[in-house]
Amino acid sequence: MSVSIPAPRSQRIDPKYKRGPKSRGSFEMLAWLFMRLSGVVLVILIFGHLFSNLMVGEGISGIGFGFVAGKWASPLWQFWDLAMLWLAMLHGTNGVRTIINDYAEKHATRAWLKGILYVATIFIIVLGSLVIFTFDPCVTGSTLPQC
Repeated sequence: MSVSIPAPRSQRIDPKYKRGPKSRGSFEMLAWLFMRLSGVVLVILIFGHLFSNLMVGEGISGIGFGFVAGKWASPLWQFWDLAMLWLAMLHGTNGVRTIINDYAEKHATRAWLKGILYVATIFIIVLGSLVIFTFDPCVTGSTLPQC
């Protein structure tokens, strides 16, 4: 009875799995690290947000325009919500970027998808930041004394 020993496998990558030019190695490591750290910070920010909105005060029935206006009158809550917006968008964008890199086979397809992703991310971050910092609780025609 003879035992056949398999031939050693080549260390080269099959051409169908090769991609375009190699990316910077340290960027992917930093992106991986960012996902872990931002995930931990996001858990703290989100649970703090949920606790302050749902457990303190009147609960969900108390959330309205006045509640947001009162909350965003404090720079602490403006920064809290801004940090949550930025981290959530960047965390999600990094995750979708990884998915695009894994599943889009053609370089042009990856470039287009990531371009659309980055434009959408910038648009949402800019728009959300503007809403947080330019929010005016005084509605036009209001008879409130502070307006």
